[in-house]
Amino acid sequence: MAEDNPQIPAEVKRQEETARPATSAPAPAQPDPAEQKAKRKRLLTILALVVGVVAVLLLLYHFLIGVRHVSTDNAYVGADTAQITPLVAGAVAEVRVANTQLVRKGDILVVIDPADARIAADRAAADLGSARRKLSETRSTGGSLAADVTARDSDVERARAERVSAQADFDKAQTDLSRREKLAGAGAVSGDELTTARNAFATARARLLVSSAAVDQALANRKASLEKLAANQALTEGPTESNPDVASARARYDAAKLDLTRTVIRAPISGIVAQRNVQVGQRVAPGTAVMTIVPSSAMYVDANFKEGQLKKVRVGQPVTLEADIYGGSVEYHGKVIGMAGGTGSAFALIPAQNATGNWIKVVQRLPVRIALDPKELADHPLRVGLSMDVDIDVSEH
Repeated sequence: MAEDNPQIPAEVKRQEETARPATSAPAPAQPDPAEQKAKRKRLLTILALVVGVVAVLLLLYHFLIGVRHVSTDNAYVGADTAQITPLVAGAVAEVRVANTQLVRKGDILVVIDPADARIAADRAAADLGSARRKLSETRSTGGSLAADVTARDSDVERARAERVSAQADFDKAQTDLSRREKLAGAGAVSGDELTTARNAFATARARLLVSSAAVDQALANRKASLEKLAANQALTEGPTESNPDVASARARYDAAKLDLTRTVIRAPISGIVAQRNVQVGQRVAPGTAVMTIVPSSAMYVDANFKEGQLKKVRVGQPVTLEADIYGGSVEYHGKVIGMAGGTGSAFALIPAQNATGNWIKVVQRLPVRIALDPKELADHPLRVGLSMDVDIDVSEH
């Protein structure tokens, strides 16, 4: 045997050991069915506990928090933009702003060629000066008109004195004629004397008629002079600027000056320039939109909530908002300031026709306006049209 012979080389010994069959490994132990069942039971128990805890948490969230809040992601930033339109016609001489530029209230936006407006203002100024000079001349004639009234008074007095004299002569001639006619019947007066008396009566009557007409004419002249004096006084009484002609000329001058100032278009609010569509040399007319200014601070959010979410929404309730542009890292705070008077479909260009046979109920949405905190807007600016996530705390009534 190789084991008994110490003379066998080591190499042969190793070969013999290699040729021996290997001892078989012990068989793996079979799992205990009872232990596996207990393990599955523990896993199911843990899973059931997790599901139960999650369900309880969801219920607690719903009843403690969920019922106190309504939220939507159908919300967008809005603002009351200012549309810039010229108030006078003319050619554009300068455009001093561009789209996306930030402007302040009062900044010059557009300059319209002021040549025509300046000429109109000069013409109106000349008309105003002419009206003032005309009033001064009218006032200077007031003294002569008053003197004319005095002269007409004298004419009336003279005419009346003449009529008194003519009346006396008429009465005397009438008496003489009556007496001579009586004497002529008795033959005591000659025919020549009677004729002379009749001629004197006719002359006196004619003189009386003429003097009466002269009195009437003098009175008419006096009335005309008084009317002229009254008209002059009506035109000249009071301050110069209250005179109708001067006031009218002043109004035209003020309008011309206003048109001249309107050739310079200034920003009515602070904000960002958008939709600029005017160029140098372009002729613009009143009412033509040349650009829009979007306010950078006075912004709001219109959140379109489903009608079923609005039961507890009230004006003044606090709101938490997030903007997609910043994500969840920035949180805005605001409050409800109002709800729209109708849904979007109610004010659509073509309103929905619901009285049809194939009507399908569609859940409507009503815009709710939310005011934002100006300080938060200054720290994290927004732009009109950006999307927002809105959450209203309806627990505060």
